[in-house]
Amino acid sequence: MRIIKKERELSEFIARLRGRDSSANLEVETTVKRILSDVEKTGDAAVLTYTRRFDRNTASRLRMRPSEIEKFADRADPKAVKALELSAKRIRKFHALQREESWSVTSGGAILGQMIRPIERVGVYVPGGKAAYPSTVLMNVIPAQVAGVKEIALCVPQPDGLINPYVMSAVRMLGVQEVYRVGGAQAVAAMAYGTKSIPKVDKIVGPGNIFVATAKKMVFGLVDIDMIAGPSEILIIADDSADTSFIAADLLSQAEHDELASSVLITDSARLAVAVAEEVERQLERLKRRKIARASIDNFGALIISRDLHKAAAFANRIAPEHLEIMTAAPERLLPLITNAGAVFLGAWTPEALGDYSAGPNHTLPTGGTSRFFSPLGVYDFYKRSSLVGFTRRGFLRLSKIVETIADTEGLEAHANTIRIRKQKK
Repeated sequence: MRIIKKERELSEFIARLRGRDSSANLEVETTVKRILSDVEKTGDAAVLTYTRRFDRNTASRLRMRPSEIEKFADRADPKAVKALELSAKRIRKFHALQREESWSVTSGGAILGQMIRPIERVGVYVPGGKAAYPSTVLMNVIPAQVAGVKEIALCVPQPDGLINPYVMSAVRMLGVQEVYRVGGAQAVAAMAYGTKSIPKVDKIVGPGNIFVATAKKMVFGLVDIDMIAGPSEILIIADDSADTSFIAADLLSQAEHDELASSVLITDSARLAVAVAEEVERQLERLKRRKIARASIDNFGALIISRDLHKAAAFANRIAPEHLEIMTAAPERLLPLITNAGAVFLGAWTPEALGDYSAGPNHTLPTGGTSRFFSPLGVYDFYKRSSLVGFTRRGFLRLSKIVETIADTEGLEAHANTIRIRKQKK
């Protein structure tokens, strides 16, 4: 892992991270545009054609039958199913705290407020390419259910027709009935435009590869989306009290995801940085996915040495990581200094993996520095808000002159007339 000590080196490294997986890639955009256009024009026919081409799945029926879901869910290891059930309870309990309620206030002849309503129909994309993720089902479906979304449709790619029993187990566990065997940009297109088999949704959530991310970006506005997900990231702030084996293991936990994943340590201890670099090499050799992890560590891993922990926090805010672990003698003291992070994990006994599966908070987090303005997926993402305005005649008259003046100032005569006409009424 490279060691960074100078400001210039840090700036260059951050720029390198930002450019890892740009969904503005021209070749990808061209391909995705063609897929979106084909699906919009010919619906199911295009979806089936692309599903056969990219997933080598020749099934003629896009929607899975309930009996299929049951059949494959029954094949899951009961021990793993139990773990998913316990995780689902914790996830639901946490997200229940995020519920929002409508409100209104009455003052001076006016009623002002906000109506909170759930989005009616949501599409969830669940990756199924290199690996299958039942945890993604839990993290995306449960907040929608807590918000009160009536219709939830899942798109799950099934390469070579293979159906993952653990994904189906999570689907059955949550009572989702609408599941489609389709992935990639064609799944996003089908959910955004609607086809004969797949009714249009109002919002699309869930992670995917660069084609899925680009498709989501392109249909935004026609439907809402959660965020544009990029490669995984972890940043650890540690001092000399931290355990090197813990740090190395946690860095590699993200490196094994993807060759483009980023794993960074920021420390005020040069000794710790060197020790962690050596430990990463030892642990790396024992990983089954070491080829992927090696590429990630070599290209997007770094050990940053800072003057002190306050400076370390400032560096972390500039990077704005998806996952931030604080392994210091007193991690709570650094927390007030953190402004940009998707999720923060405090102390040596809080590895990021807890958050991925069972802690409770959502694991769908902003990447690529977007934690500067994006938040984790939550119940609030499945609400729509409507302003509520109501005036009595007395309240209207109190505000009428102000509104009339501003309308005249902007040269909008018809706006001003809505006030004048009412003022003339006895």
